[in-house]
Amino acid sequence: MSVPRLRSSPALRSGARDSLPVAVASLLIGISFGISAHAAGMPGLAAVVMSAIVFAGSAQFAAVAVLSQGGSVVAAVLAATLMNARYLAMGFALGPWLKGGPVRRAFEGQIVSDAAWAIANLGQGRFDRHRLFGSTAVQYVTWIPGTALGVLAGGVVPDPQALGIDAVFPAMFLALLAGEMRDAEAFGVAVAGAVVAVVLTITAPAGIGILAAAVVSLVGLRPRRVA
Repeated sequence: MSVPRLRSSPALRSGARDSLPVAVASLLIGISFGISAHAAGMPGLAAVVMSAIVFAGSAQFAAVAVLSQGGSVVAAVLAATLMNARYLAMGFALGPWLKGGPVRRAFEGQIVSDAAWAIANLGQGRFDRHRLFGSTAVQYVTWIPGTALGVLAGGVVPDPQALGIDAVFPAMFLALLAGEMRDAEAFGVAVAGAVVAVVLTITAPAGIGILAAAVVSLVGLRPRRVA
């Protein structure tokens, strides 16, 4: 489909329209990330470029959390990679509904975000790629400016923690976690991951707690996804 025809796609517009509330949240979380990155000592340009390339809040916050604790770049990359491991399963589900050969489908798959994947999901294993494109587009154009605003704000806000800005992203994750804990097994995995993260944050080198908790969660949830 040509670009003009894609722009006129009703599904593209509906995906963008349905994602407007998410785009507002993306702006606010982007600001929170920019402030957190600044507080962790990351150069402002690096934070903005990271948002433009990675475009994954959970992975970016995980990397910044590791760096702010004194962890190495390798540990930060590993933490971000584990956080994004869920996209493998999401990609397998979405892949057949993307267009073209393996290379083009892999390229189109790079724009997947959690919210866009959910909005593109039509149920019964079906996806609309145009709704995916529209949803991601409006989130992307607020995520990057949000990061830039956060970096600038981080230089003038004397104490971001006092304003509770640093709690925006953890609060969003807790809301997502609450929605996922529908049974005792999921609750058990969440508790196990939390315990591992807390214990290793206290006793192990920086960054190990986040990595270990991510592994525990992935291993614990794997049988549920297969079933």
